[in-house]
Amino acid sequence: MPQRFGRPGLLGTIARTAVISGTATAVSNRVEERGMRRRAAGQAPQMPTTPAPAPVGTDRVAQLTQLADLRAQGLLTDEEFATEKARILGS
Repeated sequence: MPQRFGRPGLLGTIARTAVISGTATAVSNRVEERGMRRRAAGQAPQMPTTPAPAPVGTDRVAQLTQLADLRAQGLLTDEEFATEKARILGS
């Protein structure tokens, strides 16, 4: 059989896809396991130090409601809540 040069054939493409899929599944499973271990240990998920900017054109009431929900879930401190609330209200 002649040797191929260039792009892989059908079998090579299938093999590469299987490797990529397997790697993605393994990484996804490890991330989920790590999250489950953190939740079981009572650790809060790590949040970025600077909150993401609010989307342009959204309703202030909806933003404040979402912000209050994040605080109620324990994802925001009272200080972070106050800072973001002031930013949303333009104070």
